[in-house]
Amino acid sequence: MSELSQMYSFHNAQERGRGFVIFGQERGELFAKWLGQGKKVLDLGCRDCALTKYYANGNEILGCDIDQGGLEICHKEIGIETRQIDLNGDWGIPPESFDAVVAAELLEHLYYPEKVIKKIYNVLKPGGVFIGSAPHAFSLINRLRILLGKKDGTPLADPTHINHFAYGEFEKMLKSVFSEVEILPFTRFKFLGKMFPRYFSFLLFFRCKK
Repeated sequence: MSELSQMYSFHNAQERGRGFVIFGQERGELFAKWLGQGKKVLDLGCRDCALTKYYANGNEILGCDIDQGGLEICHKEIGIETRQIDLNGDWGIPPESFDAVVAAELLEHLYYPEKVIKKIYNVLKPGGVFIGSAPHAFSLINRLRILLGKKDGTPLADPTHINHFAYGEFEKMLKSVFSEVEILPFTRFKFLGKMFPRYFSFLLFFRCKK
């Protein structure tokens, strides 16, 4: 796990910087609304908790990440319990032990996201929720950029992105594990995003229920 940890520590510190989070307020406020309070929450890929702080109040959170440096910032600044975990291996978390799992901008970093989603399902209590977000790699503007041979401004520009999701593919993946799936497209062009989510969504916010 050390090499992977070192890679993400470098990426987070040098390429992203402390406190970096894309559309943090929009995601944070929505996740806080979806979670409510009084929940036991597993926050996967929490990094330095720049997003976690929006929904930490009133909830019991276990923050997990491969980047130990980010976890130390989490514990110091918002006081949550943290654990270094390689999501590809054994988590050491009992089944049905959390009310909610958050995975914000995480699934695209995994070799086999379907396997991780099944693990998430297993650690959720009956009626628990899985919420998060992922980049929509095949929005119309991303397709145009790639057609022109440009990866800047698309998910391809991040070297830690292993998977690149289309709207339908992403929905199908979630529904292969969860029977109740809601996807909320996010874009600056709200009307177009609502009417044509497969073409104008920049991010895919999702909420699944066990």
